[in-house]
Amino acid sequence: MGIQTVRWVGGIDGFIELIDQRRLPVEFKVLRCYKVSGLFEAISSLAVRGAPAIGVAAGYGVVLGLNEKVETNSVKDGMECIGRVCEYLGSARPTAVNLFYSLQRMKKKAEQFQRDTEDNKFESLREVLLSEANSIYNEDVQMCKRIGENGEKLIEDNSAILTHCNAGALATAGEGTALSVIYQAKKNGKKIRVYADESRPLLQGLRLTSWELRQEGIEVTAVCDSCAGWLMRKGKIDAIIVGADRIAANGDTANKIGTYSLSVLAGIHNIPFYVAAPCSTFDLDIESGDEIPIEQRDSEEITIIAGQQLAPGSINVYNPAFDITYAKDITAIITDAGVIEKPDGEGILKTLKDFK
Repeated sequence: MGIQTVRWVGGIDGFIELIDQRRLPVEFKVLRCYKVSGLFEAISSLAVRGAPAIGVAAGYGVVLGLNEKVETNSVKDGMECIGRVCEYLGSARPTAVNLFYSLQRMKKKAEQFQRDTEDNKFESLREVLLSEANSIYNEDVQMCKRIGENGEKLIEDNSAILTHCNAGALATAGEGTALSVIYQAKKNGKKIRVYADESRPLLQGLRLTSWELRQEGIEVTAVCDSCAGWLMRKGKIDAIIVGADRIAANGDTANKIGTYSLSVLAGIHNIPFYVAAPCSTFDLDIESGDEIPIEQRDSEEITIIAGQQLAPGSINVYNPAFDITYAKDITAIITDAGVIEKPDGEGILKTLKDFK
């Protein structure tokens, strides 16, 4: 897998490199973030997207924040800076829980350093936090690998898989969540065909998933979102695999808008519907999907395509980035800790007991 979506370059004075996903597949461009404001813009504008990738980028963002001006270069001022950076980056995308998981983890690491060491060197704090951000990155790579290995067993040879949005290497530090299952199946000699929903309004399935799968030599067919039900009716889909941005304690799942419709259609046509996500995507403080905050995006994502206005300028637009797929409509959640079949609160707690 030659795709490296997020990476840190250099030592504690380094910077973040991101694949600018707004430009794919027409242009492959690497975006460099030297300031936290640049990373905030990259996250909010979807230059980097996908819950795990956002989480990894945010971890490095805390390090980036300490590279900017801190009044006295003391650990005390560094802690205050970390608080400001975490609050700022946390406002970039409200739904993806990995963002908040990484920021909280970086804060806890800084607090532990301040509490448990007599080393008051500002440089030491920065080194500790860069090491923690690197750990988040490396754990994400391994997480993707385990999801692929756990989920591959659910996929039959010669299967046709429907995907929605992009949950591959472009959405993580590794090989992806949903797509890692497909990649692992291929490594194990299984022949897999993929139908990639275009995923309106920003076309991440058409632009990103189809591009990524072609890089890996996997057969992929792009389809309109509205074609999915007909594909199922015609018997062309053997399973559906999607990612997730936040999963409630009962298994209700927030993912790219349009996922809910696919889950309902899958039930009608008796097709397995799988969610692939790391343990860090579970938010056990939220009881059900009805409590998950849903990000509302700019109306121009719908009304303008490639700079061309396609709708009356005064039209009302409703543009939620995500919807909720309910646990009852999910066949299984594939995690790095194992597969949760017929997910419910009890099964989730049992699987996550060694993670949280």
